[in-house]
Amino acid sequence: MGLTSDKVLALAVLSGVLLFAGTVWLWPRLGRRSVRAVLGRVGLLLATQVAVFAAVGLAANQAFGFYGSWADLFGREDGQGVVVDHSAGGGGPLKVVGERRVTPAGAGRPEVTGRVQEIQVVGRTTRIASPAYVYLPPEYFQAAHRARTFPAAVVLTGYPGTASALVDKLRYPRTAHDLAGAGRMRPMILVMLRPTVAPPRDTECVDVPGGPQTESFFAKDLPEAVSSHYRVNKGRGSWGVVGNSTGGYCALKLAMHHPEVFGAGAGLSAYYDAPTDPTTGDLFQGDAETENRASLWWCLKNLPAPDTSLLVSSSKSGETNYRDTVKFIDLVKEREPTRISSIILESGGHNFNTWRREIPATLEWLSGRIGGRS
Repeated sequence: MGLTSDKVLALAVLSGVLLFAGTVWLWPRLGRRSVRAVLGRVGLLLATQVAVFAAVGLAANQAFGFYGSWADLFGREDGQGVVVDHSAGGGGPLKVVGERRVTPAGAGRPEVTGRVQEIQVVGRTTRIASPAYVYLPPEYFQAAHRARTFPAAVVLTGYPGTASALVDKLRYPRTAHDLAGAGRMRPMILVMLRPTVAPPRDTECVDVPGGPQTESFFAKDLPEAVSSHYRVNKGRGSWGVVGNSTGGYCALKLAMHHPEVFGAGAGLSAYYDAPTDPTTGDLFQGDAETENRASLWWCLKNLPAPDTSLLVSSSKSGETNYRDTVKFIDLVKEREPTRISSIILESGGHNFNTWRREIPATLEWLSGRIGGRS
C-alpha cells in the first residue's frame, strides 16, 4: 500500500485506537512492580504514541502532499530517468504513459469529460527529465474543434510536493472542467508538475551554475515539448503559469523573466526571494547575477518592467507572506507595463484548503490574460 493510500491512513488510525483501548484495558494487570510489568507498560505507551504520531503524520501528508511515496519519504526516489530514442521515427521529448478521465459523467467519453494524461518530459537543452500530468479539455477531442489550438498553463506544486496532488487534492482539472462548462473560463490545457526536478534538492527554479538548469527547463524546454505534442496556441505570451508556495514563487519569477512565453503568472501563497537552506544547497555558486535574478525585489527595482500580468494571494490571518505581498503589490503598481492583481482572504493558512478557495478565481483570471493565436 502506498504512502498516500487511504487504507494506510485508516490502518494507522485503527492501530492507534486499538492500542489506546488495549492500554486502558491491560493497565490494571501491568500495575505491579515487576520488571515484566514495567516493560509491558513502557511497550504499550511507546506503541500507542508511535501509532498516534504515524496517523497524524500520514493525515498531514494527505492534506499537504509533502511526499508521494515511501521512496520519496526515505530519500530513495529513483523513478525520474527516462530513455529517449532519437532514431528516425523514435520517441521524442514527451511520452504519454497513462490516461484517465476527469469526471464520471458522459460514460468516460473524452469529448464530454476531457482527459488527464500522465507524461514523461525530457528537456531538449537542459536534459532534465520530469513526470507531469496534462489536462486536455473536452473541446480538444470534439470534431467541431479538431483544428483548434488551446491556451496552456504550467501548474506547479510547492516543495517537495507531488504532481498527483494537483489532480486529486487541489482538483485543477475538475475545476477547469466545471468553470469552462459554466462559461467562466476558456477551455485550457494544464501541464501539472512539481518544481522539484532534481529530487530531493529544492532548486527554487534557478539555473544553478554547474547544476540543474531548472528555470530554462520550465521557460524553454517544457513549453517546447508540450507544443510539439499537443495543439497549443502560438505567439507571444500564449502560456500562463500558476503555483502555490515554492511553485508560486517560481510562477511569478518565470512570468517576470520570460514575458515572451508567459503572458500571466499567478503565485498563491508565494514568497519573493529564493531561500538558501539545507534543501537548496548553494544555488548561486558565488554568481552575483544569478543571485540577484532570484530576488523578485531586485528584479522589480533593477530590470525593465516586463509586459506580463501577475496575480498574488495571501490572507490577513494565517499566512506569513501578507505584509510582503502588500509591499510587492505596491511596487508592481509603479512598474508599467507590468499588471498586478491579488486575492486577499480574511483568513486562511498555508494549506490545500486555502488554495482550493483561490484556484477557481485564479483560473478565471488566467484564462482572460493569456493570448496567442487559436
